[in-house]
Amino acid sequence: MSPQLASVLPSLAALRGHDLLSSADLSREQTFALLQLAAELKSGERCIDLRGKTLGLIFTKASTRTRVSFTVAMARLGGQTVDLNPSVTQVGRGEPVADTARVLSRYMDALAIRTFAQDELAEYAHWATIPVINALTDLEHPCQALADLLTVQEAFGVSDGQGGLTLAYVGDGNNVAHSLLLTGALLGVNVRIGCPSGFEPDPALVERARALAGERSAIVVTHDPVAAVRGAQALYTDVWASMGQEGEQAQREAAFQGFCLDEALLAEADARAIVLHCLPAHRGEEISAGVIEGSASRVFDQAENRLHVQQALLAVLLGGL
Repeated sequence: MSPQLASVLPSLAALRGHDLLSSADLSREQTFALLQLAAELKSGERCIDLRGKTLGLIFTKASTRTRVSFTVAMARLGGQTVDLNPSVTQVGRGEPVADTARVLSRYMDALAIRTFAQDELAEYAHWATIPVINALTDLEHPCQALADLLTVQEAFGVSDGQGGLTLAYVGDGNNVAHSLLLTGALLGVNVRIGCPSGFEPDPALVERARALAGERSAIVVTHDPVAAVRGAQALYTDVWASMGQEGEQAQREAAFQGFCLDEALLAEADARAIVLHCLPAHRGEEISAGVIEGSASRVFDQAENRLHVQQALLAVLLGGL
């Protein structure tokens, strides 16, 4: 175990049995410590045993990376996963959340829930007596943001704070943008959101991020994509129309003209800049093929890091330390 991790183990141990519904549910120290634990699990420096533990997956939104990374993370810890697909359980036939959550709490040790409404996730957490993890809602995607910041940390060799780094997100002010704002603020990263007018992140979450950042970093929302990326060390984008917004595709394509993360936009960033995308990607829309396949891209390292941060999170919430 690294000295850095050993010094913050009490803060991680305090998370045992808790929910992760929002990036802001973690303290600054806990966020740093989770990233350090994830890095040690990734390198093989640390091994954690959760034999006998079971994770339930309730996904009402389609998933590749989240489903597979949680399943493999639990397997690497020695536990197992049960896929509670709503199409083959009573969850999809209208059984009340209150009943489902209480019954599953008798069978499972944790639930990872990927759904639309944050309120539904909160209802599961209210009734469950086991940890509930936000595996994505329309409001936030905290596990994704942890993987993103681990990728930034790997690229720039930062171990105690992200001092002076700037992450620029270009696109829709969506759930990914929200969690980047909150996690970046906790870690002292300057976060800039460049989005078209009418597609800004939730103002309440922006203010929450500014409160978390304090004087350590700057939280900026702009309608100018060039201003957002200028000099930034990490450039990030996401699809313009998320799940459930497919009917708005044409309208969004028109609104987001000029917000494609292409070679011209990348040229405005720091010469060392890395490129991130949470996938799936639409080449030629929110990102050019040249950029996602180029030397600055860390997109597939970022996707891999979902596995490592979720392994760390499960280990902590299920008492594996």
